[in-house]
Amino acid sequence: MPFPSDLDIARGAALKPLDDIAAEMDLPAHHLEPYGRDVMKIGLGAIEELAEAPKAKYVVVSAITPTPLGEGKTTTTVGLGQGFKHIGKRATVAIRQPSMGPTFGIKGGAAGGGYSQVVPMELLNLHLTGDMHAVTAAHNLLAAVIDNHFFQGNQLNLDQHNITWRRVLDVNDRALRNIVVGLGGQGDGIPRQTGFDITAASEVMAALALTTSLEDLRERLSRVVVGYDGDGAPVTAEQLKAAGSMTVLLREAIKPNLLQTLENTPVLVHAGPFGNIATGNSSVVADRIGIRTGDFLVTEAGFGADMGAERFFNIKCRASGLSPDAAVVVATVRALKAHSGKYRIVAGKPLPPELLQENPEDVAAGAANLRKQIENIRLHGVSPVVAINAFPDDHASEHAVIREIAEEMGARAAVCTNFAEGGRGAAELAEAVAEAAEEPTDFRFLYPDEATLREKIETVATKVYGAADVQYSPQAQKQLATYERAGFGKLPVCIAKTHLSISSDSKLKGAPTGWTLPVREVRASVGAGFVYPICGDMRTMPGLGSSPAASRIDLDPTGAVVGLS
Repeated sequence: MPFPSDLDIARGAALKPLDDIAAEMDLPAHHLEPYGRDVMKIGLGAIEELAEAPKAKYVVVSAITPTPLGEGKTTTTVGLGQGFKHIGKRATVAIRQPSMGPTFGIKGGAAGGGYSQVVPMELLNLHLTGDMHAVTAAHNLLAAVIDNHFFQGNQLNLDQHNITWRRVLDVNDRALRNIVVGLGGQGDGIPRQTGFDITAASEVMAALALTTSLEDLRERLSRVVVGYDGDGAPVTAEQLKAAGSMTVLLREAIKPNLLQTLENTPVLVHAGPFGNIATGNSSVVADRIGIRTGDFLVTEAGFGADMGAERFFNIKCRASGLSPDAAVVVATVRALKAHSGKYRIVAGKPLPPELLQENPEDVAAGAANLRKQIENIRLHGVSPVVAINAFPDDHASEHAVIREIAEEMGARAAVCTNFAEGGRGAAELAEAVAEAAEEPTDFRFLYPDEATLREKIETVATKVYGAADVQYSPQAQKQLATYERAGFGKLPVCIAKTHLSISSDSKLKGAPTGWTLPVREVRASVGAGFVYPICGDMRTMPGLGSSPAASRIDLDPTGAVVGLS
């Protein structure tokens, strides 16, 4: 029999009433706000009320460098959360909200897969409670205020050619990357060039993910820099008198969403920042609630450990005040073979037949990437566990190679079959993570707040990416000096680079060394609370492919969604 689709599996789920899920988490009922039948929002008052509850072990799930094959990081995160129940532990899972850009594009949804999914998967992948749209509205309100400021006389002397605030939309639409606004008659505004990014790339989204309270969010939004005046001084949302209205639009979106897995493990879904230019992690407020609701809190960091996990450690943990107890690095046989550089793999195209043949030597040839990502976890004083996400056509000899690599690096390893078997297939991983989380942890940031922005960039580049040097363009040097003078120097850095390599060159596989990181531009997300150097061509508004998921998603005669994956 063919394996059922994710959608078919999700529709067969036996959901528990969310009141029961919340009761098992010891969440006070008066902080719960039902949103339909299968989702609840959690009021932030729960953070203070739960403050004296025992603290869970904090586990972050990361991975080796992504390949077009996908490593199953979300599926592993969900499966691990389910797996803890099979070893007698209570766990809560915390993940990002999916963007509808990838959902209707090539990637599909982000609810996990197989028998390790968050449900209802249709609701999760399609709007959920509208948080994405609230971020879109708050962001675009500020954009409207900027253009109205020009129209009304530009009292702040904003430089029309030095506006950094664009508009956002939660749809992949390459035609909107560069646009001209204000065309038409005299009453239609001042013509200028701007563009759209996808909502997940909004600084408002990053601020929502890193905030600790509604008051803190208001303060972060007030600091958002929209551009610079004629003298080069930053102009903020507060100066434009827009931060208060933006906060009002986000007063419901700041509350995390409560869902459940196929096996009724509680899941907190909140925020969805872009993984290339922002943290790529779910929200601080969700974690501050989840950390008091069981034995383990399992959260996910975007892309490989050089990106999502590094930002989790150095940006998110700085904001939350929470310290991780263990980290999972997801790896697959196929991906490690891809990192050997011997195979050409194209998203959406059939796999090379030889990739599926038994070949432990090719797994070993791609192992440098796994070794480096384990090292990146250890750099922060956290115990790593390798999750071998198993596929049916893997071979035992290939799994054995991954176990040997992990053992050489002093890390535990476990084979996961949770896609096909649910939590039972992640029980071995849960045992390994529980052991790792009991080890003494010496968690540490990679750099102090007091270091200069250059020192922070160079520390991440050399220690995490394996670069030999960093080269700054004249523009980047000028911007760094400006940010230091403006008082932004104590912010952490979030280096924007390709996610397809530990280096800044997507073509370099494995764990390259001896290369130079090129910093061509530096931007400041002052409201969110980080500075991001740009090291490559970052697409912040994706486009649709030749056969996007949007062409397959529809309703059947009963009104049920079909084609969603």
